[in-house]
Amino acid sequence: MKIKLGYVAISNILGKKVTSSSKVTFTNYSKILSEEKKLEKLKTITASNLNSLQDLLKYNIKNNIHFYRITSALIPLVTHPEVGYWGHREIFKRDFEYIGKLVKESNMRVDTHPDEFNVINSNNPKVVENTITNLTRQVEWFEDMNYEKGKMVIHIGGATGGKEAAIDRFIKNFNGFPEKIKSRLIIENDDKTYTAKETLELCKTLKLPMVLDVHHHNCNNNGENISDMLEDIFNTWKNEELSPKIHFSSPKEGEFDRRHADFINGEDFIRFIETSKILNRDFDIMLECKEKDVALFKLVEDIKVIKPKYKWIDESMFIVN
Repeated sequence: MKIKLGYVAISNILGKKVTSSSKVTFTNYSKILSEEKKLEKLKTITASNLNSLQDLLKYNIKNNIHFYRITSALIPLVTHPEVGYWGHREIFKRDFEYIGKLVKESNMRVDTHPDEFNVINSNNPKVVENTITNLTRQVEWFEDMNYEKGKMVIHIGGATGGKEAAIDRFIKNFNGFPEKIKSRLIIENDDKTYTAKETLELCKTLKLPMVLDVHHHNCNNNGENISDMLEDIFNTWKNEELSPKIHFSSPKEGEFDRRHADFINGEDFIRFIETSKILNRDFDIMLECKEKDVALFKLVEDIKVIKPKYKWIDESMFIVN
């Protein structure tokens, strides 16, 4: 059973200067009087973000980190209704191609997690329309990278009208989405509304892969045990080239604190790995913690102490026998 560890968006080791999430607010953008200077501002920020993304990917390659989440703030204001598409695909075509080359040649797995404003099951048609626009923009990143494995993680959404009606609405709205979006989506259980069990049933219905968030499950469940669902969750990935994906984080304070801690609790992590061992399936784990790659490397050291029999392939990938 082979496990890969990944981190989200920012390297705390490289520091704040290497960020692919630089942005300009619409308010400040609107204060720029010249259309030429407005475009120049967008181009400057995008160039900085893409250069930093390249540096982050090279850092991952150097340190044998094979799993990484790209920020959703990569291209400034491209989804803002009063700005919209401003030509970045043509302007930065070579940059995206180079990023794709780095990812594919290193066999890195990268994905995105569109923010909470993207709600497929909203009962507001405008919100659903905006969600399609926002998801389309991120699909285009993968297309421009020529990266066919790229996926977008999304939650089911709200529960207006009750969960049953909201899930029916998700299915109806999802079925009306463009195929290029539907083929990229993977669905995650959340920490307040939809449990892992409910998310699994929806994924089975739509034949979509499910991302199990272990922390969310611990905060939001109806008494279900992860071990009873894990095989079915992994089986939602059976037609995918990628291995199943897990999200793992530790509560900041107390067992049911929804907030993410700075680091991962090594004992809890090992407990989940040992629970999964009976299935003997490879899977990848995205660590969602405040200390990012620092936390990843600390967890590796903790695992080596707690479970010295695990075999390490490199800095972030290990085998459990």
